[in-house]
Amino acid sequence: MNESLVGILGLLCIAAIVITLLKGRTQPAITFILYPTALAVILIIGKWYSFDDIAAMIRSGFSSTAPTAALFVFSILFFGIMNDTGMFDVIIRKLMAMVGDSVVGVAMVTAIITLVCHLDCSGASTFCILIPAMLPVYRRMRMRETTLLRIGVVCMGAMNLLPWSGASLRTATVLAMEGSKLWRTVLPIQIFSVALSLGHAFLAGIQEKARGAGAKDRPTNIGERETLAEVKTDGKDLTRPDRFLVNILLTIAVIAMLAWNRFPGYYPTMLGAVAAIFINYGFNAVFQKKLINRHAAPALTMCITMMGAAVLMGILTSSIGADGRVLPSSMIELPHDSTPSVMRCLANLITAALPAALGKHLHLLLCALAVPLALSFDTDSYFYGMLPVMLGIGQAFGLEALPIAITMLILRLSATFICPMTSALLLATSMADVPIRNHIKASALYVWSFSFLCLLFAVFIELVPV
Repeated sequence: MNESLVGILGLLCIAAIVITLLKGRTQPAITFILYPTALAVILIIGKWYSFDDIAAMIRSGFSSTAPTAALFVFSILFFGIMNDTGMFDVIIRKLMAMVGDSVVGVAMVTAIITLVCHLDCSGASTFCILIPAMLPVYRRMRMRETTLLRIGVVCMGAMNLLPWSGASLRTATVLAMEGSKLWRTVLPIQIFSVALSLGHAFLAGIQEKARGAGAKDRPTNIGERETLAEVKTDGKDLTRPDRFLVNILLTIAVIAMLAWNRFPGYYPTMLGAVAAIFINYGFNAVFQKKLINRHAAPALTMCITMMGAAVLMGILTSSIGADGRVLPSSMIELPHDSTPSVMRCLANLITAALPAALGKHLHLLLCALAVPLALSFDTDSYFYGMLPVMLGIGQAFGLEALPIAITMLILRLSATFICPMTSALLLATSMADVPIRNHIKASALYVWSFSFLCLLFAVFIELVPV
């Protein structure tokens, strides 16, 4: 078995996962476990990996996703408790007083909250703040949850050009350039992308209004889910309006600790959940158990999905060194005696298949493939696997490295949050109760258009050649 065949098998595996998710034939966790396991069996038979290699890769996948799973579980618990206390009801009433019955106003408020919350460039923490605060508003205004997610991912993409974002840091690492220097170069693009994301939110508001959102006499679009009124009736004994200020300060403290980034990402939400329970409900073990059980179902569902994603990430993105150890996915150049990951083989396959005539217009071709690449590659594989190879191809045709890197950075900004292998996406769809397929269908075309317009602007200001 050679690299090309491994790359083809990887492409087939990813295609099967995406198609299955889009058709909604099974739960994401089952898909994430089933197809990579089948691929692993084939790779073992073909002697590309051994049983020990696959075991080490799966362990590596779990070690990388376990902290994120912990963050998700305690985020769901913490923000769920904050919702039970009625804190978000007060915020919602204030927001509604600001925008009234304006559907467009709600969409613009969503964009502004996202832009501010994503200053730390953490997708998970941004979704944890945005969705609990805005989801009840969307349901009351009869706006689609997919629109909430779409506005969020586009605005988060605009902020992902900040020098401390994962995308910018990875790009700067590959270019051997300081992150601040890269940011100063792309700053005009970020200003344009922020304005574009606000324009997109305005358009989304108009679209929702056109389909009847905000009208009091229209039936709700919540469907089979519980209505907000039913949820509040069920948990009316949990509200604590007299502790609103304390809960607000606690929430700000948790968010500040997340942004401070001095502790593991899950620790602030763990502390916040414990503090929220004692502050609002005191020392009552039986009541605490009921409270935790109230939020156990979504947390368990999220954990199951994350564990499935651990298998997926381990098998597809892990490279094996000559000593049998798993090599970090951030390693740009693998040792010559190592076995490359499936995603690295796929990246090499795609670049080898590019027609030579398109070499001088590589960035334009990448734009056409923006969303398919986003659906196929996790962030590390995209920047550490695909980008170096693309730079090499571009240099062979006389293209400078920086324009190609900027192109790939722009195309990945919002596309990160429609990739099924992105853990923050799994959190967002779970919290908003939106199937992954619905989110991808609703967002893919807009993300593609957003990337294309940002690239056109980069061409206009001559950062990227035509």
